[in-house]
Amino acid sequence: METSESAGPSSSPVNGRQRSRDPDSKRKRKIADISQALSASPVDVGALRRMAISEGGLLTDEIRCQVWPRLLNVPPHVLELEPETVDRENNKDYNQVLLDVQRSLRRFPPGMPDEQREGLQEELIDIILRVLKRNPQLHYYQGYHDIVVTFLLVVEEQRATALVEKLSTHHLRDFMDPTMDNTKHILNYLMPIIDRVNPEVHDFMQQSEVGTVFALSWLITWFGHVLSDFRHVVRLYDFFLACHPLMPIYFAAVIVLYREEEVLECECDMAMVHHLLSQIPQDLPYETLISQAGDLFVQFPPSELAKEAASHDSMTTTTFKDFELASTQRPDSVLRRRRRQKAGTVEGPAPSAVTAVAQPSAARRFVRLAVMGLTVALGAAALTLVNTALEWAPKLNLFP
Repeated sequence: METSESAGPSSSPVNGRQRSRDPDSKRKRKIADISQALSASPVDVGALRRMAISEGGLLTDEIRCQVWPRLLNVPPHVLELEPETVDRENNKDYNQVLLDVQRSLRRFPPGMPDEQREGLQEELIDIILRVLKRNPQLHYYQGYHDIVVTFLLVVEEQRATALVEKLSTHHLRDFMDPTMDNTKHILNYLMPIIDRVNPEVHDFMQQSEVGTVFALSWLITWFGHVLSDFRHVVRLYDFFLACHPLMPIYFAAVIVLYREEEVLECECDMAMVHHLLSQIPQDLPYETLISQAGDLFVQFPPSELAKEAASHDSMTTTTFKDFELASTQRPDSVLRRRRRQKAGTVEGPAPSAVTAVAQPSAARRFVRLAVMGLTVALGAAALTLVNTALEWAPKLNLFP
């Protein structure tokens, strides 16, 4: 990068300084916008969702402490409640939770003193048992602690308890059923999404009979268990908290699609393909994939894929039907208008990669490039995702 920037007429010291200031200026502007949205009366949750989705997410853990409760619509007075003491010995889940938490060393920052880590592990156990005690309809699953520890490391025990409880009764509700039926239902969205974008990869995976189990740990931990860099984990949590609860499966799909060449070059064997896909790369272009996942959600919403995914509704999406529509504008109309504005037109259909997906295979590579990031880009998709997410804003817990 330094070599390329130093060549040519645009490499003057003035231009170099200007480029170096731009990211910092953009960051300061975003922080100011977040602060403005938080100080608005009422709080501008829609703006906060846009900030969480857009490039870089919420930037710092300090900001996340303020914004994550707003994205989950947890009122301030709930955040201030002192968490009750947990009776570990009489809790049916204690032994399993203890085992999982003891195995969670890699989820804590490297170099953290043992005493501090052990204290956080004790808090982690208490948060999990406290949420389960308050909500007997919820059932613990292995991997749940990977989500809870992410909140604990960002917002500390008191707030983490409130946020995890809301998350568990909504976004994670499917995973906390007595059986895995609804979790399988969500996994069933993966292949239809891949098929819409890249039928070749879809058919190869079908032929290999790899299934979707390779993505199970991605989904039920929101990628917390499989990503080693905590910065990438919280960036994804910004995105997922701001969006529809099925967004993690769209992100799983774009990871598979991003690895198209590796997949198609792999031996068409179930064990081989499963091994390849289950080893998630750590150097993914996260911002690009987030943008692509947003685009795919807009182009192929869950309602369009539901029949292919399964014959029954998931608990997560059905409980979210109780949430209130916060915007009267249909997301698809917002997206179409933004596309027309970007193209400089007023009338007529916007260019769309959706219709192009069905074109013959000769044009498929160009189409995939269009769908996978060169269509709407994150700016336009973000508005649609925000409006869609705001459809699920809780009726009774909206901020004053």
